[in-house]
Amino acid sequence: MATLVTTGRAGLAASVKARNIFLGIGAGQTAWDANGVDPENINSTGLYDAIGYRKAAQVDFVQSAAQGAISLPSGRYDVSATDTNLLYCKFTLDFSDASTSTIRETGIFLDVVTGAGLPAGQMFFDAATEVTSSGTLYLIEHVSSIIRTPATRETFEFVLTF
Repeated sequence: MATLVTTGRAGLAASVKARNIFLGIGAGQTAWDANGVDPENINSTGLYDAIGYRKAAQVDFVQSAAQGAISLPSGRYDVSATDTNLLYCKFTLDFSDASTSTIRETGIFLDVVTGAGLPAGQMFFDAATEVTSSGTLYLIEHVSSIIRTPATRETFEFVLTF
């Protein structure tokens, strides 16, 4: 029986790390506020109601570490100088990113295509006016409502396991 080995998994992580990685944020469905969040669907290809896409602020290989500097519900991690099968992705919505929206869903997308002529260095892209293709959905998460205001930043962190 064939087995995907650790170096192969690290190679898969490296191939994802080399791509443009974005966090998609969406409004989801307002019914979730009263009835609870729907479970994620493994066959999803996008968000129910996309608001925008934020380019990753940090993407690094990590390793599990009991006292790691990166603390997530899945465990603690430290950045690794070598390729591993764990890929850390950090996204921070700036004050003006979708500043009056309610977020009920997030997703990690690979290879989002943005419109031509946008400023160099732009990190957040409006789904309706600045994105021509949402790319490939890698993972999706439905969340309790996060009400955005111009006075707050939200940070989303994930460790992807390969």
